[in-house]
Amino acid sequence: MSHSVSLIELANHIGAELHLANNDTQNTPITGLSTLVSAGNGQISFLSNSKYRSQLQDSMAQAIILHPDELSHCSRSALVMNNPYIGFAKAAQLLDTTPAAAHEISPHAVIADDVVLGENVKVAANAVIETGVKLGDNVQVGPGCFIGKNAVLGANTKLWSNVSIYHDVVLGSDCLIQANTVIGSDGFGYANESGKWIKIPQLGSVIIGDRVEIGASTTIDRGAIDNTILADGVIIDNQCQIAHNVEIGENTAMAACSVIAGSTVVGKNCSMAGLVGINGHINICDGVVFTGMSMVTKSISEPGVYSSGIPAAANKEWRKNMVALRNITTLNQRVKTLEKSQQGS
Repeated sequence: MSHSVSLIELANHIGAELHLANNDTQNTPITGLSTLVSAGNGQISFLSNSKYRSQLQDSMAQAIILHPDELSHCSRSALVMNNPYIGFAKAAQLLDTTPAAAHEISPHAVIADDVVLGENVKVAANAVIETGVKLGDNVQVGPGCFIGKNAVLGANTKLWSNVSIYHDVVLGSDCLIQANTVIGSDGFGYANESGKWIKIPQLGSVIIGDRVEIGASTTIDRGAIDNTILADGVIIDNQCQIAHNVEIGENTAMAACSVIAGSTVVGKNCSMAGLVGINGHINICDGVVFTGMSMVTKSISEPGVYSSGIPAAANKEWRKNMVALRNITTLNQRVKTLEKSQQGS
């Protein structure tokens, strides 16, 4: 269901300075957001990259969030601030129309008698909540979710449909877990006895801090003995894999299809682009950025940007490069031999 806010309310909420145009007033209602090209009456847009300035000229948005340097190019009402993208994010929160994951405690939910429910908890149909679980105030549990024995969910945490939270897992407050994600499944622990795999029971758990968001169909394994840990403010995209006993520091971000092998420690404020693979039993310091398809095999002790993915090339060029790569050892030996012969002469 849509709702509206006035221009001045929106400006105050995002911390912007309001500049009025086209007979707008401080009370002109804003009902939604859109792009510069698509926005119309009652909608707000934003410009955070000057290369889209040409779209600013023709935009029909009611008002536009922009940087002070762009104000002279804008004929619409403007909300002026130094970081328009942050303004857009805060405006989107204020105008968010995403529905609740659940609206009541459904009679079709299965909830153990000793489950502790905070105030205003909502549980949708076909959810199963086992014995010993504690749900904080305002928790929302979507349809088809499973919450295992003795799990704890902090206040305001929201699970979308079919999320599985295994036994003893702890989620902090204000977390958001998207559909079909699994938290606390067994880590990949086996011992090999004469060719036969012997399963190692995974006796640890998963401990997740406050304000953590996890995308759809992501899997976070429980620890083998100690816990898998995600600190406050971590954000994880869709279809990621976090193995047993991994530790991820505060405010680190992990994009889609990235994976972290077991017992690796990732520091604070790190970023992983899509398809990054991180080896097990290594340490990544604070402030590291991995570009897409990076393969990380060793510990990193210096912050900065790291890359290893090979960009796509025309097949003919790629074949030539692969031939050269296969011959690199022979070429290296020839260079060394040539250098020695030159030194001798």
